[in-house]
Amino acid sequence: MSKLWQETSVSRETISRLEEYMALLKKWQRAVNLVSNKTLNEAWERHFVDSAQLMPLIPDDVKVIADIGSGAGFPGLVLAVIRPDIQVHLIESDMKKCQFMRTVARELALENVAVVNERIEKAYDEVSPDMISARALSALDELLDYIEPWRKQHPALCALFLKGGKSEEEIDLARQKYTFDVERFDSDTSEEGCILRLKSINPKAV
Repeated sequence: MSKLWQETSVSRETISRLEEYMALLKKWQRAVNLVSNKTLNEAWERHFVDSAQLMPLIPDDVKVIADIGSGAGFPGLVLAVIRPDIQVHLIESDMKKCQFMRTVARELALENVAVVNERIEKAYDEVSPDMISARALSALDELLDYIEPWRKQHPALCALFLKGGKSEEEIDLARQKYTFDVERFDSDTSEEGCILRLKSINPKAV
């Protein structure tokens, strides 16, 4: 059992719902390429625990999350299962992946989930988030470009990004275009991976 479940108040009922989500993932994977096939046998650790480790890092005042490039729902749909008090908007351009996420939300009776089948650039009017999440989507500077329209609406916007072994390089590159405060947390599921929590994000004057 991951230390995530030992250190947080995740209920047995919530874990059961996540297990139901995982069963749906494996069922749909036979027909739709939702995740890499080589990670399917380790889906609990590679996808669910990896996503859920964001939970303790969500600021207390967050009410609405925009999860960009959600794919099969990682990390956003996992967070929605664990935190039913937070509204989670899952933004994904792939229609089949959106169909899958809607199925999971329906089967698990998640009332706090909205699936947005749009490219990120077309979804700015769909949601007004106070937090952004993303996993394995793009480099940090590109992520900050994506979320800039939301930051203009909500200057206190924070972001949680799951990153790999090149996080420091990505931070240095992003600082060429943006100023921000960043905290780095080691990943529970990857020796090289980490979570970046960004606040006070602002574009640099041109």
